Amino acid sequence: MGLIDQTAVEKKLSARMAKNKVFKGIFFACTLIGLIVLAILMIDILRKGLPVMNLNFFSHFSSSSASSAGIKGAFIGTLWLMMTLIPIALVLGVGSAIYLEEYAKDNALTRFIRINISNLASVPSIVYGLLGATIFVALLRLGNSVLAAALTLALLILPVIIVASQEALRSVPQSVKEASYGLGANKWQTIKNVVLPAAIPGIVTGVILSISRAIGETAPLVAIGIPTILLRTPNSILDSFQTLPLQIYDWARKPGVDFEALSSGAIIVLLIILLILNGIAIFIRNKYTNNMR
Repeated sequence: MGLIDQTAVEKKLSARMAKNKVFKGIFFACTLIGLIVLAILMIDILRKGLPVMNLNFFSHFSSSSASSAGIKGAFIGTLWLMMTLIPIALVLGVGSAIYLEEYAKDNALTRFIRINISNLASVPSIVYGLLGATIFVALLRLGNSVLAAALTLALLILPVIIVASQEALRSVPQSVKEASYGLGANKWQTIKNVVLPAAIPGIVTGVILSISRAIGETAPLVAIGIPTILLRTPNSILDSFQTLPLQIYDWARKPGVDFEALSSGAIIVLLIILLILNGIAIFIRNKYTNNMR
């Protein structure tokens, strides 16, 4: 009887291992297909874009002539947008997360707010563009300025930042907070000196990923009227500006191999910016993780 039971167990274990190998192979094939498609896309972009990335490409404004067109206005405008967007999104997003996680009472209203914040993360970006055009452009009369675009994109990424920050704050052990209270610290001192430093890796990761998404958005900027061609750079956050995604969109829809090469070059620049942002996130996350250890 014992031998029969052992044989049945071995058969079940063998069947489970076979299923495991099958699903492992399927998942590996899915990953491999994605990587191959990504590699083909990157090779094509690099092949077309690298030859046009010279000094003129970075020092000239956009032009109807491919031979004299560049990304100066779009590149500087993107930097202005990033420098305006990051502080707004960081302060509002992390501040909201701290309030909801540490101060707000656990009642029906708070749960309703949390559910709706999570739902807002899935709203299409064009809806936020229309909202920004209504509030910041028409109502507040900010026009197609850097500030209007930054506020619109901040609305777009705030739900993701809030949810990510809440999860990071929630991951801090309760025993750590109680130890801080036991040493005589009040609630804000505990949050500032204990909870936030421990949660920074998760918060920074969520913020950078959200900013990376916002930098590549086109639909909200089109909705608030950001120009695709502008032969000047902004001097303040209230000036009009260009962005790399809109410049890429403008060149990609124009016929001709030359404009296709220009759009590929602009894509490479945008990818480099995103890689730098992700590199900063990894550096900050590792630094604070090591400090906590």
